[in-house]
Amino acid sequence: MDAFSLLLAGFADALTPANLMWCLIGVVLGTAVGVLPGLGSSMAVALLLPLTFLLEPTAAFIMFAGIYYGGQFGGATTSILLNTPGQSTSIVTAFEGHAMALRGRASQALAASVLGSFVGGIIATTVVAFFAQRMVAFALGFGPAEYFALAMLAFVSTAAVVTSSPLRGIAALGIGMALSVVGIDDQSGAVRLTFGMPQLLDGVSIVVVTVGLLAVGEVLYTGFRPSRGAPGSVLVSGTPWLSRSDLRRSWLPWLRGTAVGLPFGIIPAGGAEIPTFLSYGTEKALARRRGDSEFGRGAIEGVAGPEAANNATTATAMIPLLGLGLPTSATAAVMLAAFQQYGMQPGPLLFESEADLVWALLASMFLGTFFLLLINLPFAPLWARLLRLPRRHLYAGLMVFATVGIYSAKGSVFDIVLLYVVGALGMLMRRYDVPVAPVLIGVILGPLAEGELRRAMAASQGDLAILVDSGIAVGIYAVLLVVAAVLAGKRIRDRRARTAAEREGPAAVR
Repeated sequence: MDAFSLLLAGFADALTPANLMWCLIGVVLGTAVGVLPGLGSSMAVALLLPLTFLLEPTAAFIMFAGIYYGGQFGGATTSILLNTPGQSTSIVTAFEGHAMALRGRASQALAASVLGSFVGGIIATTVVAFFAQRMVAFALGFGPAEYFALAMLAFVSTAAVVTSSPLRGIAALGIGMALSVVGIDDQSGAVRLTFGMPQLLDGVSIVVVTVGLLAVGEVLYTGFRPSRGAPGSVLVSGTPWLSRSDLRRSWLPWLRGTAVGLPFGIIPAGGAEIPTFLSYGTEKALARRRGDSEFGRGAIEGVAGPEAANNATTATAMIPLLGLGLPTSATAAVMLAAFQQYGMQPGPLLFESEADLVWALLASMFLGTFFLLLINLPFAPLWARLLRLPRRHLYAGLMVFATVGIYSAKGSVFDIVLLYVVGALGMLMRRYDVPVAPVLIGVILGPLAEGELRRAMAASQGDLAILVDSGIAVGIYAVLLVVAAVLAGKRIRDRRARTAAEREGPAAVR
């Protein structure tokens, strides 16, 4: 039986009224939970896991898939409106999405986000449905050296491409990597950079860093500079539809973001953070080359591309989960536990032993993507009206929202103190024009890079040649070198242009 026939049979199961209801409930719950800092789709699935044992397996996993998709988009809503990502995968969306909101284009930013999520999700789910078993072989080709090469590519792209000053980008990346090593080392058990505080033994949560830098830092920075915007100065456009110009600027980023995100979901432990940063860097570099860049002031490309990459990665994450039994995200890890609770073991044989459930789940991913579009696109103006609140009320609510979200994650007062310390750091970084993005990518990918480098060195007994011992790793490093060469050439040209302009200035005066 071919994949198309199996998918049609999956739709027959997923389109029953009961399963449609569970899919819709999952999307709504995921969207609602995704907007809360510190929670997210993984916690929603974990909290609902005991309740789903009352359901039959197909209905339970259809609801889980809906939560997964809804949670990915829910985090983008507060990223755009409040500069507060609900999840780490929505960090990049905040950079340009919030700038668009401050220019009165919150509805358009939300529309670009949900349409990007739709495009990325539909294309990626189609790839999963028809090529899942073939792509499992690609995932098996990744080892410690390949993961380390991916981390290096993300570091260079973020520090050099996303930021205007490579030196400040590298400094910010160093801050993020320093934060990432706080706590007990997983491999050696050594205690690092805790300064004698037992509360830091578990490390610094990425949620605390994200909310502190982006939300609390923005509020403190604005609070100390009240002249930067009077209360109620933000005007909100009331239509969720994109203009022809917006569509013309968005459709290629949607496709490029999807292409960037597709392979990362397949890679075990890949995650959606790397492709969103890479997509943002790609769109920013292309805008610079065209000479019409709005990045930093609200470029719609900076919302469209990363959101498509995010949802493409979310969909293809089902390949290693179902085909290898390897989760690539916290939500996928909880879903793996759910499979095991039902007495199933994901792996190459799952497509044969549990074919009905697998294909119904894949069909429900298509349905969840459509539900996501239908639920969120018409309500974009309603969400955007939050920005009509007076600035002082909005920011006061944001501080309460962030504090409650962080406290609810662990019930730790120390995390709240740490939140405001990181917020003060974010305020100083804005004051002195130090970019925030490299800090976040350093915190997220620092442990991955360190852990995979140490595993590679242990496997090769200290031989560095293992880092370039595979075609995949060499290909990634080749891309990295091309990026570095292009950037170096651009900076040399810019320097020569500035020198020529300075020489012509005095001559013109004489």
